[in-house]
Amino acid sequence: MNPALPPRLAAAADALLEGVSRKNLAGHAAALSGHYRQGHGSAVAVGEDQDALAYLVARLPATYAVAASVLAQLRDAVPDFAPASLLDAGAGPGTASWAALEIWPALAKIAMTDSNPRFLALARLLAAGQETLSRADFIAADLGHAGALARAELVIASFVLAEIAQTAQARLVEKLFAATRDVLVLVEPGTPAGFARIRDARTQLIGQGVQVLGPCTHANACPMIAPDWCHFSQRLPRSRAHMQAKGGRVPYEDERYSWLAVSRTRRSAFAGAARVLAPPEDSKPGIALKLCTPDGLENRFVARRDKNGFAALRKTGWGGVVPAR
Repeated sequence: MNPALPPRLAAAADALLEGVSRKNLAGHAAALSGHYRQGHGSAVAVGEDQDALAYLVARLPATYAVAASVLAQLRDAVPDFAPASLLDAGAGPGTASWAALEIWPALAKIAMTDSNPRFLALARLLAAGQETLSRADFIAADLGHAGALARAELVIASFVLAEIAQTAQARLVEKLFAATRDVLVLVEPGTPAGFARIRDARTQLIGQGVQVLGPCTHANACPMIAPDWCHFSQRLPRSRAHMQAKGGRVPYEDERYSWLAVSRTRRSAFAGAARVLAPPEDSKPGIALKLCTPDGLENRFVARRDKNGFAALRKTGWGGVVPAR
């Protein structure tokens, strides 16, 4: 999985940013980040055309990298899944749609919905040079109030639940699932609040009889106990413009996220295994792993002298899957 923007998307974004003052862009990027940190949705954060352009620099690379990572993990969990249709709900500039096309190039029908006209306009502009995306349906819709959504084999709602009132989130999850012919994917920020939204959605959907595809390797009650929370991290490269806009000093960024993928019928290839919930601690005596298993949380230590066991685990990273005991 390549966390960098696809060449066509990167080129389209660069073309839109050509001639734009980097100083002005940095100011809007800082304001954008401030709004999101304060819990404001895109309706507030992206209120001007310059805000939308700042989003391309400040947030698009990270949200794309996360979507690409999640969908690659979904592909590994259900390798025979090859969707022909996609609903990108709360699409923003179309980020998840681009990531899905990298994973499943045969996607033929794509619909993107968003309530922010600047995001929809941006999604159209970015998609213009991509054959499949240029034929997508771009739908202005407020997910919190819209009626039934167009159905698709794959439905993705990336960084969407945080945009609406907590009291409306269960209703939106129900609506998204109703639009799902096969697989539903939810992605939220890797914060305690983001994970809480994912866990609530997981409980709700399991009550509908779904198969959990990831990150959980089971459909049992979530064993995570506050103040801990389930989240993962994706490292992505920073472009020069990205570093300038965000005042970055290193050529990479780590984006934290929580996610959930469920299916109406499909079973994960990793069902019954264990998910690594934190960076493994590799020391001279051996490697220590924090795991989520069908039987609950487990702290597993594998000594270096256990050559077979250690060799099998040493290359496993945060978010990886290992055999349960």
